[in-house]
Amino acid sequence: MRICVLGAGALGSALGGVLAEGGADVRLLGRVAHMGAIVQDGLTLREGQRDRKVRLQAHTDAAAIGPVDLVIVLVKSFHTREAVTAARALVGPETTVLSLQNGLGHEDILTEVVGRDRVIAGKTYVGGVMLAPGHVRVGTLGKETLIGELDGTASGRVRQIAAVFEAAGLAITVSTNILGVIWDKLLVNVATGALSGITRLPYGPLYAVPEVEDCAIAAVAEAIAVAQAQGVTLATRDAREAWVKAAEGLPPEFKASMLQSLEKGSATEIDFINGAVVRWGERTGVPTPVNRALVACIKGIEAGLGRDAAVLGRAA
Repeated sequence: MRICVLGAGALGSALGGVLAEGGADVRLLGRVAHMGAIVQDGLTLREGQRDRKVRLQAHTDAAAIGPVDLVIVLVKSFHTREAVTAARALVGPETTVLSLQNGLGHEDILTEVVGRDRVIAGKTYVGGVMLAPGHVRVGTLGKETLIGELDGTASGRVRQIAAVFEAAGLAITVSTNILGVIWDKLLVNVATGALSGITRLPYGPLYAVPEVEDCAIAAVAEAIAVAQAQGVTLATRDAREAWVKAAEGLPPEFKASMLQSLEKGSATEIDFINGAVVRWGERTGVPTPVNRALVACIKGIEAGLGRDAAVLGRAA
């Protein structure tokens, strides 16, 4: 199976690297500096305190890759439409497009760009942190990936993809309730993403503050209420479960993707995570004051980053 990871940053490189180690034919498609380092020296994966090298193809242009069997979409949520449209060279007659992005709403965008029959949905709990160009920390221990058809069937193509993940030693489940899966993963992101970004804390110190835990559980409880109001069947039984699951198998120095974005001075996926809870809460009449406050805080930090960049630009 020819696979392209579209948006091969920290998580995309971690996942693509492990799949390549398992024998899959993987191409990474991402930014110049990171892809250049991989072309020159290979991809270095750090797990625990050990580094290991993986050799695989890395590109910055989809046209150089051509049609593949599977496109795994891991670009930032707000770049989904632009990125998939620009990467249409990857899509051939038999191509399947799988979103493993954080948040809610990507499958609708992908359907509009490539057609509903090509799109399957999924969520992954695998972790990745960019240490340097070509060097990524990966967290796979106990971290499941779930995939499924939008119509809830267990199709042959989904089972083929699952077999590739299994060959790489990755925990994977074929789900017939992928909407519930998406919401279950959203709950995990709701638990830690915004709070890590606001406090600027990696998981070790973040989980040591009781008030942070209380806020996280309150935010997740709101999201659960919104999902239930929509008739979504969740595997998550209570709000604290999402808080605990978010850190399972990850080292104390692990940073949520929202914190990683802010540290780089870039926009976050807040609109597709806590912001999605707020929007769907408005549609279903469920109050979401905690998530609304978290969105406001992240938006304020993003605005501050933009202001700081503008001031630095004027000073230069």
